[in-house]
Formats: sequence, structure tokens, C-alpha cells
Amino acid sequence: MKTRGIIKGERWLRRSLCVIAAFVLIGCSGGYSFTGASIPPGAKTLSVATFPNNATTVNPQLSSKLTDELIQMFSSQTPLSVMNGSEGDLHVEGEITGYDTRAAALSSNDEVSMNRLTITVKVRFTNSIDPEANFEQSFSRYRDYSATLDFSSVEAGLMGEIVTELCEDIFNKAVVNW
Repeated sequence: MKTRGIIKGERWLRRSLCVIAAFVLIGCSGGYSFTGASIPPGAKTLSVATFPNNATTVNPQLSSKLTDELIQMFSSQTPLSVMNGSEGDLHVEGEITGYDTRAAALSSNDEVSMNRLTITVKVRFTNSIDPEANFEQSFSRYRDYSATLDFSSVEAGLMGEIVTELCEDIFNKAVVNW
């Protein structure tokens, strides 16, 4: 008989702890997400301006890909609502300043063996809730590819990988305070 009372007591305790934990998690939705993003209390909206392509070499898909992926990253990893214009509590804008492919490595007989695609963006981040979090910074990422490959055959894949990394860098600088 005593064993049954202990088992019932343990069940009650476990259930109570689960309910308390659920309330704590629900109540902590103010400024933290499981992605590590730290959104200031009071920030509800985000606006992202289209990044114009001011690089010497222009890839026509790059501007929209970068802008769309940045919006997607913020909307999927934060509770912010995306809005048009520049009136968001958090606002991201900038421009593409570099899109270059150059030799990255030479072979033993002094021929190019690897090329490198580098994309550089200049970003301005405005936090109307916490102006001390504002920044203006350039971000650059690259990918190497074999010189035996035709650039046009690998360009889209390389660009996609670089854009993802650039968006992660921008997102982390803007809202992840590690």
C-alpha cells in the first residue's frame, strides 16, 4: 500500500513540474528565441531594404537572393513581423559592393589551379529600440572552385552558399549577442 502512495506522489510531482516548466517557457517569450536571437523588448517589426548591386561585376540574381534570404532568416528565427519600407523597429539596409572572381592557387607548373568567388556587402543596421546596437559594417565571404570548371556552371551554387553565410553573419551581428 505504501508503494502505491509513493508512486502516485511521484506522478503528481512530475506532472506539476511539467506544468510549471511549460508556464515558465511560455512566459519567457519576451526577448529570447531558441536560435540565440536576442530581440529587445518592445521590438515587433523588421524592415529590410533591397540591397542594390553596386559591384563592378553584377550578377542579376544576387540582389534579390540576398534580400529575400535575409528576410527569410529574420522571419523564421525571430518573432518579428516583416514590413515594407524602412519603418521597422529593426531595419537592415545596404549594398553589394563586390562580386569578384580571381585566381586563388597556382599548380606546380605556375598555372591557375583554383579560382575564388568573393562577395562583399556593406550593411547598415538600425535598432530604433536600442540605438547603441546600430552598426555599419562590411561583410565578405568567398568560395574556391577548380579552375578546370566553367564559372557559369558553378556560379549559382557558389553564390547560394556565400549568400547564406553572409546572411548568417549579418543576422548574428544584428541580433545574436554572443
